[in-house]
Amino acid sequence: MAQPASRSLQKADELPADPAVDLRYRYHRARRQALIRRQQERQLARYRFYIALFVLLAIAVAFIVGSWHEIQRLFGL
Repeated sequence: MAQPASRSLQKADELPADPAVDLRYRYHRARRQALIRRQQERQLARYRFYIALFVLLAIAVAFIVGSWHEIQRLFGL
């Protein structure tokens, strides 16, 4: 039957339970996650901008082509 680990081995695996260290760890982890989130949002905003620009250009081209055909029909060009 297996023996439980001795107290000295259990203590070596655990990190010190200093509340200040834990708070700073959480603070820096939150900063790192916020930075990653900002980078992802910036990338998504770039994609949204180009999609909106493409849609507006497509609408403008459709309007210009439609207007040109209407002008040709009205004036017989």
